[in-house]
Amino acid sequence: MEHTVYKVVELVGASPDSIEDAITAAIQRAGLSLRHLQWFEVVQIRGRIDKGNVDKYQVTLKVGFAHDLEHE
Repeated sequence: MEHTVYKVVELVGASPDSIEDAITAAIQRAGLSLRHLQWFEVVQIRGRIDKGNVDKYQVTLKVGFAHDLEHE
């Protein structure tokens, strides 16, 4: 039986439009330098308020990727 080992990194994505866009931005950017991304977990959601309106969404994620796929 083969075992998979995952590495976990923490990312923060931001968007002026939505929480979903902030998550997508973080994952897409991470995908440019990390291979084998497989899952994410939202750790924190926060935002910025400007003059009584939501100005920006910020989402902290834990993202997991397979550490070594050479033997699978």
